[in-house]
Amino acid sequence: MRYHYDIGYNNNVLSIICHVVYATIGFNLEKPTMKLKIVVLSLCLLSLAATAFTGENRPVVTLMTHDSFSADKALLERFENQHGVTLRILKIGDAGAALNQAILSKNNPLADVFYGVDNTFMSRALKADIFIPYASPYLENIPDHLKLDSQNRLLPVDFGDVCLNYDKKWFIEKGMQPPHGLEDLLKPEFKSLTVVQNPATSSPGMAFLLATVGRFGSDGHLKFWKALRENDVYVTSGWSEAYYGQFTRAKGGTRPIVVSYASSPPAEVYYSETKLDDSPTAAVLSPLSTFRQIEFVGILKGTRQQDLAARLVDFLLGPDFQKGIPLNMWVFPADASVPLPEIFKKYTKIAETPVLLTPQAIEIGREKWLEAWMETVLR
Repeated sequence: MRYHYDIGYNNNVLSIICHVVYATIGFNLEKPTMKLKIVVLSLCLLSLAATAFTGENRPVVTLMTHDSFSADKALLERFENQHGVTLRILKIGDAGAALNQAILSKNNPLADVFYGVDNTFMSRALKADIFIPYASPYLENIPDHLKLDSQNRLLPVDFGDVCLNYDKKWFIEKGMQPPHGLEDLLKPEFKSLTVVQNPATSSPGMAFLLATVGRFGSDGHLKFWKALRENDVYVTSGWSEAYYGQFTRAKGGTRPIVVSYASSPPAEVYYSETKLDDSPTAAVLSPLSTFRQIEFVGILKGTRQQDLAARLVDFLLGPDFQKGIPLNMWVFPADASVPLPEIFKKYTKIAETPVLLTPQAIEIGREKWLEAWMETVLR
């Protein structure tokens, strides 16, 4: 599968070929003569050249993305074969770290296409002027409310709702009603039950902070967080530490409420080691209790493969890739015409009234809100 290869692979091949040649024709590996070295080097170069001309010299198109990117390998190979290219996937940390790297390398881009900018970082990305406008023909299948850049520098690929999830069994055993909205977290009976992520280090953590801004206002959300701190909220650095560490669904976890995604319940069923008739978790999707996170793709300025980069964008927006998004990245495809897997339709819903903040409002308020949150919750 060519999209897994890198220059290290070719170096290893050359080394292996040389050693095989030495051993096969019985040369002394300890004291090879200069003539012998020349003969072996010639054979190695010929072999390497032969490899290059059998298809590994295809043009390379590089997709820069975050660590959560996932896709069906056979589908990626199909793209390669269809366009006669080698697809290189370059993963660089979380979405924020990857975007920062793309901005820092704007004068000498590391890739041709960038996937993973979301609406919390969109204005920063556009302000850095690192993307080329491209109106993919597949945009016609995407609802207008997901298209946040009128110049088509960033095109929507998928979306997900960040929200509270709760452990259904825990609440049944305690004889308690689960939370219906954000205000419930402040009730005395919910003391020490919630785990959230630090918005300074976590994408869902930032999305949840924005959900509280949208629900309670730019100033009022701090009153919510102050009260939540007093009700003993637990803060982790990232999603994994919260969901697989403190959440009661994890071994040793003590918190039955966690910030996650509306698509987490079907993931619980899909990855369960035993067959489940129902999801053990549920998402809280009441009005203005979720944040709609949208992810985008764009062609990086400075690419030497602009036509192939456009084909890659078309591929990510096309029906085949869009169909695979739910069970690979556990978010919703941007293409509204793509049918969802049965497990998605059964165990998850799209929030009807999520918090929606413009990228411009987020860019203006992000640092102020983040600093105020840290002062209120962590200090």
